This record gives sequence, C-alpha cells and structure tokens, in this order.
Amino acid sequence: MAADLGFPVAFGVTHEDGDAIGAWWEDRRDHIQPSEFVLSGSGKVMMSTYSNSPVGRMDPAETLSVITYLNSLRAKSTREI
Repeated sequence: MAADLGFPVAFGVTHEDGDAIGAWWEDRRDHIQPSEFVLSGSGKVMMSTYSNSPVGRMDPAETLSVITYLNSLRAKSTREI
C-alpha cells in the first residue's frame, strides 16, 4: 500500500494463513483469492466475504453504509440501558 490507511491490510499471506481463515487458494496462479472481513473493536468477525472472482467483493460505499447503520444500532441500544 502506498499510503497509511489506519487499519491493517494483509500482505504476503501464505497458503497456511489462507487455510486458517477458510480462504480459497488458486493453485494455478499461486495466490489467495479475496477474503474480506469487517471486525468489531474486540476483533469479532461481524461480516465477511470470500470470493473467487470480482463478483461478491465488498463495495466500499455499501460496507461503510452497513457499518454506519450497525454503529447507530449499537449507540441506540447503549442509550436505552
């Protein structure tokens, strides 16, 4: 990555790493297929996608919209306690 994103991005993932997260490994081109996760502050997987093509990958704008919505639900439930 050319810029500091403020969040971790995996680089140099091994076949064993891919197996650990349940990702598909493409043997023909020897690389991991996209495996995307939205994590909570505690590291719990809130949403994930696994893809072997461009179809099904997380769209940044849609993902941000869902995260914003989930955060609003969490804020509302905290206020009601």
